[in-house]
Amino acid sequence: MPEPLRRSVLSDDVYDSLRSMVLEHQLAPEERVNIDALARSLDVSPTPVREALARLESDGLVRKRPLAGYTVAPLLTRGEFTDMFDMRLVLETAAARWAAGRATAAARVSLSEEASRSYVVSTSHEAFTAADARFHDLVASAAGNPLLREAIGRLHAHLHIHRLYFPYAQTGSTRLEHERIAAAIEAGEPDAAEAAMRAHLDAAQARHLAVFDQF
Repeated sequence: MPEPLRRSVLSDDVYDSLRSMVLEHQLAPEERVNIDALARSLDVSPTPVREALARLESDGLVRKRPLAGYTVAPLLTRGEFTDMFDMRLVLETAAARWAAGRATAAARVSLSEEASRSYVVSTSHEAFTAADARFHDLVASAAGNPLLREAIGRLHAHLHIHRLYFPYAQTGSTRLEHERIAAAIEAGEPDAAEAAMRAHLDAAQARHLAVFDQF
């Protein structure tokens, strides 16, 4: 029994390492992935690397083509990014509304605590996106619809593909917006929770779209 556990932990560690390499551009967009070279650099066999790449493919961070192997996913285009936020507006405003009416007392406390955490202003896109995704997942979980939660999680994975630029100086705005959402859910106010989520997503989209005007 212990051996499968150790293998699972190793697989998770390799997945986390490769995901970080993609998000921080150590593996560049559209770069071909060399499994053997990665295995040597991580001091593991090729098997956990292949397992991690399969998970990253499910996340949308790498792509696999017949006879060509894996390549890192390209950055989102402006149109793709806009389409993704249109979907987030549909799904996540509903999640916030339902969370305000359905969340347990414990879930409301967890949301408020998560929203109040300080977002460290740094050059780590991965660290911020992990914190941001954690809050949005808590909202989706509190909505009480597993299918909705899964759909929102997949959209957040695609958001990570837009990783060339992030307005780190504006992370404080994200915290304030999250706090407004959490407060409305904690108060059990569906209209306010939906409005706060919509305002947050509109502001987040505007912050990110600035990069497309630079190229």
